[in-house]
Amino acid sequence: MRTAPTLTVILILLSAVAASAEPLTGRAAKKLMFPAKGALVEMRPEAGLSAQDQTVLATVAAQQPYYGAIAISPGEGLMSEATVAAANYHDTAAAGTAALADCNARKKAAPACVIAALIRPEGYEARALQLSLDATAALRKDYGGKGSALAISAATGAWGLGQGAEAAVAACAAKAAATDCTVVIEN
Repeated sequence: MRTAPTLTVILILLSAVAASAEPLTGRAAKKLMFPAKGALVEMRPEAGLSAQDQTVLATVAAQQPYYGAIAISPGEGLMSEATVAAANYHDTAAAGTAALADCNARKKAAPACVIAALIRPEGYEARALQLSLDATAALRKDYGGKGSALAISAATGAWGLGQGAEAAVAACAAKAAATDCTVVIEN
């Protein structure tokens, strides 16, 4: 059954629609953020992991920053060098895309890699704006008032703060050579 790629495409499209919306104010964005503590780990059945491997993976995944995904090569098992975690993205779809690409590049055996776990903040529910753990912390601690902006890269998980939209986009792009930085918060 090939539902995971379809789900990933849908989530990426939803993220793109959200990113193309008008930026939120800092006050409105802060109300949408999740706490910086705790992670919710969703094990994916298509990975076919044993109960013991699921326990090990859940323990490791819970230590990663949200939003994240862990991909494995089913032909090589959990303890393979192809097992990859991509964390600190702005949604699990982008994290999943990154984890799968890295896993498939590293794997030595068929079949293709699959997502074994998704990492979200504790109490997760879909919201109009989602930010990585680090971007959430920066919004709470460093986001200024009038003239401030925060830009994110959906593809890389990068983010940047600045006085004005141009400065925020430049700060975001400089972090990971991101080319898709978009202002999502602006006062």
